[in-house]
Amino acid sequence: MAKNRRMLVAVAALVVIATVGFSSSKPSGATTKDGHTYTIGLLTDLTGLAASAVETSPLGIKAGIGVADQEGYHIKYVVADTGSTPNGALVAAQKLVDQDHVFAVIAISGLTFGGASFLTSQGVPVIGSASDSTEWIASQNMFSVTNTGSFTNVYTTDGLLLKLLGVTNLGVIGFGVLPSSADSATGASLSAKAAGVKTGYLNANVPFGTTNVAPLALAMKSGGVNGFIGEVGTNTSFAVVSALRQDGVTLKGTLLPTGYGGDLTQGGPGSKQVAQGLDFLSSFEPVEMHTAATERIQAALKKYAGVTTDPTYAEYLGYVSVDAFVDGLKAAGANPTQASFIKTMLGITHYPAAGLAGGHTVSFGMAGRGEVEGADNCAWITRYSGSTFHLITGAEPLCGKLIPNEKA
Repeated sequence: MAKNRRMLVAVAALVVIATVGFSSSKPSGATTKDGHTYTIGLLTDLTGLAASAVETSPLGIKAGIGVADQEGYHIKYVVADTGSTPNGALVAAQKLVDQDHVFAVIAISGLTFGGASFLTSQGVPVIGSASDSTEWIASQNMFSVTNTGSFTNVYTTDGLLLKLLGVTNLGVIGFGVLPSSADSATGASLSAKAAGVKTGYLNANVPFGTTNVAPLALAMKSGGVNGFIGEVGTNTSFAVVSALRQDGVTLKGTLLPTGYGGDLTQGGPGSKQVAQGLDFLSSFEPVEMHTAATERIQAALKKYAGVTTDPTYAEYLGYVSVDAFVDGLKAAGANPTQASFIKTMLGITHYPAAGLAGGHTVSFGMAGRGEVEGADNCAWITRYSGSTFHLITGAEPLCGKLIPNEKA
């Protein structure tokens, strides 16, 4: 299962009790190959409860713009902060359109849905990650670099990954207050079943944000689980793993939606200790693969954004989203309007995600929206050990498919 769907769970968990807020900043830009300077707006969560998931996204934007500049496409960008609320997302979107007059918006936010209807009504192209809600499926002006899977659909990917890790009995949890989380937990269990993996414990009604997980761990131990999927926030997942270990449960594999790369390595020592031996998902090639594409993103982050650590997921998304925007400009020809750019993007059905999809592709067309997660339903897994992530053989990537007529 691709990480964008899982990010929906992780980010949504952060914003249930969010408060209103708004701010913006204006990094610099330049001029372009066809004689224009394109102003894009970054709609993201810089403050509030959702910020920890995506606050590094401007660094990915800087890296992407630096690469674009070398190709003759000069881009200016402005940032609008949602404050981690739907109303804040609407205010941010209105500012980008009415005050900053952006040509397009890059949305890397758990609250994009708050401003999506406004952006669609204004005919503004939106590129980013479908990590918040279903507006990415129906809106012709919105283009997700991680495709647009529906969290109620069931894919074979989870089950295949569990089998690869040697899991025979799964424990899986979700937050009951969040439909995306609850449905994803149920979907993971159904995916496991399709792969012949037993579900020894399923709880799709866990209290939001809880770390009081001792009863959950005991129930999982009683159920004989040796694998874990947490369709919840990282704090809850880590608490479950710690409790299972204290109860003497050995996990053969985990599928955790967040934590790969800089999201973990830039954190505190406590998280790194808990993360030992855990398996993390990614929608893009991990930098440990040392491909041409991963070398390019690391070099761009270092040169244009001063990032010397492993990329965070938000940095991946910012970098790839700018690359997708430039691909659209290249295909649209000289002097595109917003309408012609949208039409061009709809015709791009094999976008390689800046090469980070490992030869797989994402479609920006309307056909198949809601049915595919990530590039061709592919996911990469790495296991954290010592102070580094290590590739899992066979998940470089592992690609699944939609299970017809199965719903969470």
